[in-house]
Amino acid sequence: MADLSPFSVLVTGSNRGLGLEFVRQLLELPKPPQLLFATCRNPSAAQALHELSAQHSSVRILQLDVENSASIQEAFVSVKDQLEGLGLNLLINNAGRVIPNSFHSESAESMLQLYQTHVVGSLKMSQTFLPLLKKAAQMGPQDSLSCNRAAIINISSTGGSFTELLGWEIGPGLSYRCSKAALNMLTRCQGLILKEEGILCAAIHPGWVQTDMGNCRGFLAPMKKEESVQGMLKVFSTLSEKNAGYFFDWEGKELCW
Repeated sequence: MADLSPFSVLVTGSNRGLGLEFVRQLLELPKPPQLLFATCRNPSAAQALHELSAQHSSVRILQLDVENSASIQEAFVSVKDQLEGLGLNLLINNAGRVIPNSFHSESAESMLQLYQTHVVGSLKMSQTFLPLLKKAAQMGPQDSLSCNRAAIINISSTGGSFTELLGWEIGPGLSYRCSKAALNMLTRCQGLILKEEGILCAAIHPGWVQTDMGNCRGFLAPMKKEESVQGMLKVFSTLSEKNAGYFFDWEGKELCW
Protein backbone atom coordinates (compact mmCIF):
# COMPACT_ATOMS: atom_id res chain seq x y z
CA MET A 1 0.00 0.00 0.00
CA ALA A 2 2.98 2.29 -0.49
CA ASP A 3 1.05 4.13 -3.22
CA LEU A 4 -1.63 5.39 -0.80
CA SER A 5 -0.24 8.55 0.75
CA PRO A 6 -2.83 11.34 1.08
CA PHE A 7 -1.59 14.33 3.05
CA SER A 8 -4.94 14.85 4.79
CA VAL A 9 -7.84 12.51 5.54
CA LEU A 10 -11.18 12.87 7.32
CA VAL A 11 -13.04 9.81 8.65
CA THR A 12 -16.59 9.99 10.00
CA GLY A 13 -17.79 7.60 12.70
CA SER A 14 -14.23 6.93 13.84
CA ASN A 15 -14.84 6.16 17.49
CA ARG A 16 -15.35 2.41 16.94
CA GLY A 17 -15.65 -0.37 14.38
CA LEU A 18 -14.45 0.26 10.85
CA GLY A 19 -13.93 3.98 11.43
CA LEU A 20 -11.53 3.41 14.30
CA GLU A 21 -9.73 0.71 12.32
CA PHE A 22 -9.36 3.11 9.38
CA VAL A 23 -7.60 5.56 11.70
CA ARG A 24 -5.30 2.86 13.07
CA GLN A 25 -4.30 1.51 9.69
CA LEU A 26 -3.91 4.90 8.04
CA LEU A 27 -1.39 5.71 10.76
CA GLU A 28 0.51 2.52 9.86
CA LEU A 29 0.92 3.39 6.17
CA PRO A 30 4.51 3.83 4.92
CA LYS A 31 3.57 7.50 4.35
CA PRO A 32 0.76 8.18 6.83
CA PRO A 33 -1.40 11.29 6.58
CA GLN A 34 0.12 14.41 8.08
CA LEU A 35 -3.35 15.44 9.21
CA LEU A 36 -5.90 12.77 10.10
CA PHE A 37 -9.24 14.17 11.23
CA ALA A 38 -11.00 11.50 13.31
CA THR A 39 -14.59 12.54 13.85
CA CYS A 40 -17.47 11.18 15.91
CA ARG A 41 -20.60 12.33 17.69
CA ASN A 42 -19.21 12.09 21.23
CA PRO A 43 -15.41 12.54 21.37
CA SER A 44 -15.35 12.58 25.18
CA ALA A 45 -16.34 8.90 25.18
CA ALA A 46 -13.91 7.87 22.43
CA GLN A 47 -11.14 6.52 24.65
CA ALA A 48 -9.39 4.52 21.92
CA LEU A 49 -9.21 7.61 19.70
CA HIS A 50 -7.69 9.67 22.49
CA GLU A 51 -5.06 6.98 23.04
CA LEU A 52 -4.13 7.14 19.35
CA SER A 53 -4.08 10.93 19.46
CA ALA A 54 -1.68 10.85 22.42
CA GLN A 55 0.69 8.70 20.36
CA HIS A 56 0.32 10.51 17.03
CA SER A 57 0.25 14.30 16.72
CA SER A 58 -1.31 13.97 13.25
CA VAL A 59 -4.60 12.73 14.74
CA ARG A 60 -7.09 15.52 15.31
CA ILE A 61 -10.28 14.48 17.09
CA LEU A 62 -13.36 16.49 16.15
CA GLN A 63 -17.00 16.42 17.18
CA LEU A 64 -19.15 15.76 14.13
CA ASP A 65 -22.67 14.41 13.86
CA VAL A 66 -23.49 13.69 10.21
CA GLU A 67 -27.19 14.04 11.00
CA ASN A 68 -26.70 17.66 12.10
CA SER A 69 -25.91 20.33 9.50
CA ALA A 70 -24.62 22.79 12.11
CA SER A 71 -22.22 20.16 13.45
CA ILE A 72 -20.92 19.46 9.94
CA GLN A 73 -20.37 23.18 9.33
CA GLU A 74 -18.50 23.61 12.63
CA ALA A 75 -16.24 20.67 11.76
CA PHE A 76 -15.59 22.18 8.33
CA VAL A 77 -14.44 25.47 9.88
CA SER A 78 -12.09 23.62 12.24
CA VAL A 79 -10.64 21.44 9.47
CA LYS A 80 -10.17 24.45 7.18
CA ASP A 81 -8.31 26.34 9.91
CA GLN A 82 -6.04 23.40 10.67
CA LEU A 83 -5.24 22.79 7.00
CA GLU A 84 -3.87 26.35 6.85
CA GLY A 85 -4.59 26.96 3.18
CA LEU A 86 -4.17 23.37 1.98
CA GLY A 87 -6.94 21.11 0.74
CA LEU A 88 -8.52 17.91 2.04
CA ASN A 89 -7.34 14.92 0.04
CA LEU A 90 -9.60 12.11 1.22
CA LEU A 91 -13.06 12.11 2.79
CA ILE A 92 -14.25 8.71 4.04
CA ASN A 93 -18.01 8.77 4.72
CA ASN A 94 -18.08 5.85 7.12
CA ALA A 95 -20.63 6.80 9.80
CA GLY A 96 -23.60 4.45 9.78
CA ARG A 97 -26.17 2.61 11.79
CA VAL A 98 -28.66 -0.21 11.43
CA ILE A 99 -32.21 -0.62 12.77
CA PRO A 100 -33.14 -4.32 12.48
CA ASN A 101 -36.87 -3.95 11.89
CA SER A 102 -38.92 -6.51 10.03
CA PHE A 103 -41.19 -5.54 7.13
CA HIS A 104 -44.17 -5.48 9.48
CA SER A 105 -42.45 -3.40 12.16
CA GLU A 106 -40.65 -0.96 9.86
CA SER A 107 -41.64 2.63 10.52
CA ALA A 108 -41.44 5.95 8.77
CA GLU A 109 -39.28 7.21 11.64
CA SER A 110 -36.58 4.53 11.29
CA MET A 111 -36.62 4.75 7.50
CA LEU A 112 -36.13 8.52 7.61
CA GLN A 113 -33.47 8.23 10.29
CA LEU A 114 -31.28 5.92 8.21
CA TYR A 115 -31.77 8.03 5.09
CA GLN A 116 -30.66 11.00 7.17
CA THR A 117 -27.51 9.15 8.30
CA HIS A 118 -26.43 7.33 5.15
CA VAL A 119 -27.75 9.50 2.33
CA VAL A 120 -28.36 13.05 3.54
CA GLY A 121 -25.37 12.89 5.89
CA SER A 122 -23.03 11.74 3.13
CA LEU A 123 -24.43 14.36 0.76
CA LYS A 124 -24.04 17.17 3.28
CA MET A 125 -20.50 16.07 4.13
CA SER A 126 -19.56 16.07 0.46
CA GLN A 127 -21.20 19.44 -0.21
CA THR A 128 -19.77 21.15 2.86
CA PHE A 129 -16.22 19.89 2.42
CA LEU A 130 -16.26 20.34 -1.36
CA PRO A 131 -14.24 23.61 -1.28
CA LEU A 132 -11.41 21.82 0.54
CA LEU A 133 -11.57 18.82 -1.79
CA LYS A 134 -11.51 21.15 -4.82
CA LYS A 135 -8.49 22.95 -3.40
CA ALA A 136 -6.68 19.63 -2.98
CA ALA A 137 -7.60 18.66 -6.54
CA GLN A 138 -6.23 21.94 -7.86
CA MET A 139 -2.99 21.60 -5.91
CA GLY A 140 -2.41 17.95 -6.78
CA PRO A 141 -1.16 16.26 -9.96
CA GLN A 142 -3.47 17.14 -12.83
CA ASP A 143 -3.04 14.03 -14.98
CA SER A 144 -5.36 11.62 -13.13
CA LEU A 145 -7.84 11.13 -10.29
CA SER A 146 -6.76 9.32 -7.14
CA CYS A 147 -7.27 9.06 -3.38
CA ASN A 148 -3.96 10.88 -2.96
CA ARG A 149 -5.20 13.88 -4.94
CA ALA A 150 -8.87 14.36 -3.93
CA ALA A 151 -11.50 11.71 -3.28
CA ILE A 152 -14.77 10.89 -1.53
CA ILE A 153 -15.26 7.27 -0.53
CA ASN A 154 -18.73 6.25 0.63
CA ILE A 155 -18.82 3.11 2.78
CA SER A 156 -21.82 1.24 1.40
CA SER A 157 -22.99 -2.38 1.50
CA THR A 158 -24.17 -5.16 -0.78
CA GLY A 159 -27.09 -5.25 1.61
CA GLY A 160 -28.31 -2.40 -0.59
CA SER A 161 -27.54 -4.18 -3.87
CA PHE A 162 -30.58 -5.25 -5.90
CA THR A 163 -28.80 -8.46 -6.93
CA GLU A 164 -26.76 -9.38 -3.84
CA LEU A 165 -29.11 -8.67 -0.88
CA LEU A 166 -26.38 -9.63 1.59
CA GLY A 167 -27.70 -11.08 4.84
CA TRP A 168 -31.30 -11.57 3.76
CA GLU A 169 -31.39 -14.82 5.72
CA ILE A 170 -30.68 -12.88 8.91
CA GLY A 171 -33.35 -10.24 8.39
CA PRO A 172 -34.91 -7.82 5.89
CA GLY A 173 -33.45 -4.65 7.46
CA LEU A 174 -35.51 -2.56 5.06
CA SER A 175 -34.41 0.88 6.22
CA TYR A 176 -30.75 -0.11 6.06
CA ARG A 177 -31.04 -1.70 2.61
CA CYS A 178 -33.07 1.13 1.10
CA SER A 179 -30.74 3.82 2.47
CA LYS A 180 -27.63 2.02 1.22
CA ALA A 181 -29.21 1.60 -2.22
CA ALA A 182 -29.86 5.35 -2.23
CA LEU A 183 -26.26 5.98 -1.13
CA ASN A 184 -25.10 3.95 -4.12
CA MET A 185 -27.09 6.20 -6.45
CA LEU A 186 -25.67 9.27 -4.73
CA THR A 187 -22.19 7.85 -5.34
CA ARG A 188 -22.95 7.22 -8.99
CA CYS A 189 -24.14 10.80 -9.48
CA GLN A 190 -21.25 12.30 -7.50
CA GLY A 191 -18.78 10.25 -9.50
CA LEU A 192 -20.08 11.63 -12.79
CA ILE A 193 -20.33 15.22 -11.56
CA LEU A 194 -17.19 15.64 -9.47
CA LYS A 195 -14.67 13.95 -11.76
CA GLU A 196 -14.91 17.08 -13.88
CA GLU A 197 -13.52 18.97 -10.89
CA GLY A 198 -10.68 16.50 -10.28
CA ILE A 199 -12.43 14.66 -7.43
CA LEU A 200 -12.79 10.89 -7.44
CA CYS A 201 -15.90 9.40 -5.86
CA ALA A 202 -16.62 5.70 -5.34
CA ALA A 203 -18.58 3.38 -3.05
CA ILE A 204 -17.09 0.36 -1.33
CA HIS A 205 -18.59 -2.66 0.41
CA PRO A 206 -16.39 -3.57 3.40
CA GLY A 207 -17.63 -7.15 3.67
CA TRP A 208 -19.72 -8.50 6.51
CA VAL A 209 -17.54 -7.39 9.40
CA GLN A 210 -17.37 -8.24 13.09
CA THR A 211 -18.44 -4.91 14.54
CA ASP A 212 -21.23 -3.82 16.87
CA MET A 213 -23.32 -3.20 13.76
CA GLY A 214 -22.23 -6.27 11.80
CA ASN A 215 -22.93 -8.76 14.59
CA CYS A 216 -26.69 -8.82 14.97
CA ARG A 217 -29.37 -11.15 16.30
CA GLY A 218 -26.76 -13.48 17.77
CA PHE A 219 -24.97 -13.88 14.42
CA LEU A 220 -21.17 -13.53 14.31
CA ALA A 221 -20.07 -11.83 11.10
CA PRO A 222 -17.48 -13.81 9.11
CA MET A 223 -14.81 -11.10 8.64
CA LYS A 224 -12.56 -9.26 11.07
CA LYS A 225 -12.36 -5.50 10.76
CA GLU A 226 -8.57 -5.60 10.43
CA GLU A 227 -8.84 -7.70 7.26
CA SER A 228 -11.62 -5.55 5.84
CA VAL A 229 -9.85 -2.23 6.29
CA GLN A 230 -6.54 -3.60 5.02
CA GLY A 231 -8.32 -4.69 1.86
CA MET A 232 -10.19 -1.42 1.45
CA LEU A 233 -7.06 0.69 1.78
CA LYS A 234 -5.41 -1.45 -0.86
CA VAL A 235 -8.40 -0.80 -3.15
CA PHE A 236 -8.17 2.93 -2.42
CA SER A 237 -4.60 2.90 -3.70
CA THR A 238 -5.73 1.48 -7.07
CA LEU A 239 -8.72 3.73 -7.81
CA SER A 240 -8.44 6.09 -10.76
CA GLU A 241 -10.60 8.12 -13.16
CA LYS A 242 -12.03 4.99 -14.79
CA ASN A 243 -13.47 3.96 -11.40
CA ALA A 244 -15.32 7.21 -10.71
CA GLY A 245 -18.89 6.56 -9.59
CA TYR A 246 -18.52 2.79 -9.30
CA PHE A 247 -19.19 0.27 -6.55
CA PHE A 248 -16.49 -2.13 -5.33
CA ASP A 249 -15.94 -4.61 -2.55
CA TRP A 250 -13.02 -4.74 -0.14
CA GLU A 251 -11.10 -6.98 -2.56
CA GLY A 252 -11.52 -4.59 -5.51
CA LYS A 253 -14.25 -6.53 -7.32
CA GLU A 254 -16.76 -4.32 -9.13
CA LEU A 255 -20.24 -4.95 -7.74
CA CYS A 256 -23.71 -4.90 -9.23
CA TRP A 257 -25.99 -2.11 -8.13
